[in-house]
Amino acid sequence: MMKQAFMYRRRGLLQGSAAVFTAVAVPWAVAADEAPDAMIKRLSDEVLGAVRKDPAVKAGDVRKVVALVDRIILPHLNFRRMTAAAVGPGWRRATPEQQQRLQDEFKQLLVRTYAGALAEVSDQTVVVRPLRMAVDDKDVLVRTEVQGRGDPLQLDYRLEKTPGDGAGWKIYNMNVLGVWLVETYRTQFASEINARGVDGLIAALAARNQANAAGK
Repeated sequence: MMKQAFMYRRRGLLQGSAAVFTAVAVPWAVAADEAPDAMIKRLSDEVLGAVRKDPAVKAGDVRKVVALVDRIILPHLNFRRMTAAAVGPGWRRATPEQQQRLQDEFKQLLVRTYAGALAEVSDQTVVVRPLRMAVDDKDVLVRTEVQGRGDPLQLDYRLEKTPGDGAGWKIYNMNVLGVWLVETYRTQFASEINARGVDGLIAALAARNQANAAGK
């Protein structure tokens, strides 16, 4: 049902290298007013640098990848919003317990996809395109291009400005080669919810994650 998840396997790092996953504190302080394009560039360089330094991460070691994702990516991702948008109308019908299960399983699916893609990294670099935004904008699009092997890869990010604790720019969607991540999963998830309900989607995600863990 979720075969398109594997489409992201090859490009998963390129999505995640500036972005995708709620988490622990990062080892450096980040100003709440950091510009969104500067944040994307910093995260991209941080992830690519970590991959190059750690052979286990590059080989797709899931434990190491989870640690990398938790440390670098998750603090800058509105994962609840991503999951809610991917699930669609079914999210509002889900209980708090179901919503948490959906977030947990969706996170695991993306992390596994991300892990498989890390082996594709070699000498890529991320170029951030000039940002068009007003001073008071709360929602922006940051466009980047991943350069290295083969043709450059379009990789864009949607970010929102969040107030209060953890204030700053948070990523809530990504576009790879013209395909938005959340919308891709929403189509797949809607079919499962229509057929088997929210619990059916949770079961399908859990089954996919178990298959990935078993190396299938």
